[in-house]
Amino acid sequence: MKTQLPLIILGALLLGLLARFVIPFTDEAIVPMATKQQGVCWVGGRQVVTEKEIEPLVYNNINWISQTPFAWQSSVTDPTIRMNTNSDHIWWGESDQGIAITTQLARKSNIKTLLKPHLWVRNSWPGEIKMSDAKDWNNWFQNYQQFILHYARLAEKNKIEIFCVGTELTITTTHEEEWRKLIQEVRKVYSGKLTYAANFNEEYKQIKFWDALDYIGIQAYFPLSKTNNPSTEELVTNWSDYLASVEKVYKKYKKPVIFTEIGYRSTTDAAIEPWKWPQKNGDAIVSAETQARCYEAFFKSAWQKEWLVGAYFWKWYPNEEHSLHEIDFTPQGKLAEKIISKNFNRIHDRGH
Repeated sequence: MKTQLPLIILGALLLGLLARFVIPFTDEAIVPMATKQQGVCWVGGRQVVTEKEIEPLVYNNINWISQTPFAWQSSVTDPTIRMNTNSDHIWWGESDQGIAITTQLARKSNIKTLLKPHLWVRNSWPGEIKMSDAKDWNNWFQNYQQFILHYARLAEKNKIEIFCVGTELTITTTHEEEWRKLIQEVRKVYSGKLTYAANFNEEYKQIKFWDALDYIGIQAYFPLSKTNNPSTEELVTNWSDYLASVEKVYKKYKKPVIFTEIGYRSTTDAAIEPWKWPQKNGDAIVSAETQARCYEAFFKSAWQKEWLVGAYFWKWYPNEEHSLHEIDFTPQGKLAEKIISKNFNRIHDRGH
């Protein structure tokens, strides 16, 4: 035993030297290297999903999907949040059962899931939620926690890999301590990775609780042009300032970045206001080419950043033809789908 002791000590010293000099860890080497999250935002539809609906994801080299269940709020000042998780009353794909089965089918094809619950606010959007007094704020956070913990438990039960604790709740996220408490409660019931999906317009820069999460999440609908039919070169150039801004946040918090949503309509004005709903853009001129250039510019610029470890394109329909498909966000059956397939097919030897 005595003769082995010097060897053990020597081995420990050698391991220490290797860790110090051979494999240097900088403050930015924060997670193991792996492949990027090559994702799309899956639309939970009315019909039951089968393996047939998963196959196009595989063909296009997609290895992640996000799924979005909803809760409802009657106004931006009402603290009441209404949930419905039963497939008898909501679309099957947004029900607990639908989420579970879709996750299982995707996993069979080596596709992982990000679960991203979302609040639907009548006549507004989540970024404008603002309670009138402290009592209502307290009630809202209690109700929101109940909503989020339901889906955190569902994510844990189904071994979902990433859970998003909120989406574009811009004014609410100024309540830092309440969000930190919420994240702590989520950690108690869910063992996977956590993110939050911040609005591209300032919110991601203002959030102070990124350190409590595993990923910085951004809804990346950055405006890339002021004119119709921009060139790919213009779009690539116009990504520069946004990427520099995001990189500052990344360096501050040392957390990798996910674009929890990114997308473009297939219209000539797609790059001007990428967040604009097609229903509010009925007079738009169809242009699959402009949409494709927006995708191409993304892959030539943002996708090349090592700190960007995933992106989820809005949106992907499982088995339903959308009434606005021609000008809708979906890349399916359009030039953009080929660009996704081509770029997702490339092996990324650095990512998270």
